[in-house]
Amino acid sequence: MTESQHTLLTAALNDGIEEIVVGAVLADAAGRVLLLHRPDIARDGFAGLWELPSGTREPGEMVFETLVRGVEEATGLTVTVVGGYLGQFDYRSGSGKATRQVTFAVTTDGDSVQLSEHDDYQWAAHDRWDSVSPEVQQILQDWSAAHLGNRG
Repeated sequence: MTESQHTLLTAALNDGIEEIVVGAVLADAAGRVLLLHRPDIARDGFAGLWELPSGTREPGEMVFETLVRGVEEATGLTVTVVGGYLGQFDYRSGSGKATRQVTFAVTTDGDSVQLSEHDDYQWAAHDRWDSVSPEVQQILQDWSAAHLGNRG
């Protein structure tokens, strides 16, 4: 991993980031990535979007704690391995906060997804990645090039 948890948190603070979201790229053996669908009635400004499993950092929480908690809360899956750092992007949350999403590759204890706040999920091959934001598409393309040898 090229970025330490401390470095990521310090950089975000220095950049005026108010909220950190930690995302996970979780793939199956075929290289399909788990995407979650936000309900169309969500009130956070991201209704109807497909996204990576993620969690918002709580005060005092380290990045990996957020990652593990966020994946488990969103999917019911337990993170067993935190892999490499895949990148970050900034955006304004639905409440207007300057937000940074940092993303890591992860492995979990299975693939039997149980949703909590999302209304659907899919194991998406590369030809379905256009259903996510351009920023997430870039992270997935970079992950694919590094981990799937450009086949994804």
